[in-house]
Amino acid sequence: MSELPAIRIDSIRTVRQDANHNAFTDLCRYHGRFYLAFRSCLDGHTFAGTSRIVVLSSDDGHDWSEVFTFGVQDRDSRDPQFLCFKESLFVYSGTWLMPDSGPLSLNDNVGYGAWTDDGVNWSGPHILEGTYGHFIWRAAAHGDLAYLCARRRRSFQAGIETEKEPESIEAAMLESTDGRVWQFRTLFTEDFGCETAFLFEADGSVLGIAREDAGQRARVLRSTPPYEAWSRVFLDRNVGGPVLARWGDQLLVSGRKRSDDGAKTALYWLLEDQLHEAAELPSGGDCSYPGFVELDDGRGLLSYYSSHEGSTSIYLAELSLQ
Repeated sequence: MSELPAIRIDSIRTVRQDANHNAFTDLCRYHGRFYLAFRSCLDGHTFAGTSRIVVLSSDDGHDWSEVFTFGVQDRDSRDPQFLCFKESLFVYSGTWLMPDSGPLSLNDNVGYGAWTDDGVNWSGPHILEGTYGHFIWRAAAHGDLAYLCARRRRSFQAGIETEKEPESIEAAMLESTDGRVWQFRTLFTEDFGCETAFLFEADGSVLGIAREDAGQRARVLRSTPPYEAWSRVFLDRNVGGPVLARWGDQLLVSGRKRSDDGAKTALYWLLEDQLHEAAELPSGGDCSYPGFVELDDGRGLLSYYSSHEGSTSIYLAELSLQ
């Protein structure tokens, strides 16, 4: 559409490419430096107690160094997400208990977090109180409260393996005053609860992009304080591992798309509850889960992962508006 700017891909940089499966990124800026997080696992995409969360830092977005890494004993750690809140930088991970026998259960999930006040010295990982029985995903803050997407099995039904029977998975919004202890705020999805990215406006209203699951189309969610009533509008496609951000005057959505050519990581503008594709990143196979930071002069950085070059690797795209 003519009123929407074009997105130019200025460069693509490989940040991590090795024998591990490197995936599920997030990106933020804290105290003037950039931070990039991802999951790294020698045993691949599958659930594994060998998985670790890696945090890199850079002062210019070009040269990166590892500043923190953690795993949780007897648990699979994945989907790291940043939260800048009350002068601290948090990185959260949803974790699955690896049982001695039998299937993994969503009911055994719990969130873990680590945090820093200077970007150098980190505390954790620590259990996030109030998240047991939930798989946590992206966090966002508004005012003196932080909010978290947390998926759970309806009525904590037992005996269902991993994320099967997705129609019985709910998505709750948890809230916290300190980023460490969480409590239930509201239920925003009662079925097919999946990865949801929140974006808060100055007046406290919230916009969400919910991936959905089992081939369902993604949904646009909206609510206002106290977040008891939600509107839901289906989009025309699924968006895997979505990120939602404001870039200039527009709303940016990025995530995995499905096409005849297989999976790709795409960038969209969200306008009037419709997605308008603006760019497609070099990607394929196992890919997506981007993070985004807006820079000045219409530029932006976007992290993502992809297996299109053989190994599953972490990439950083430099973007600009045209």
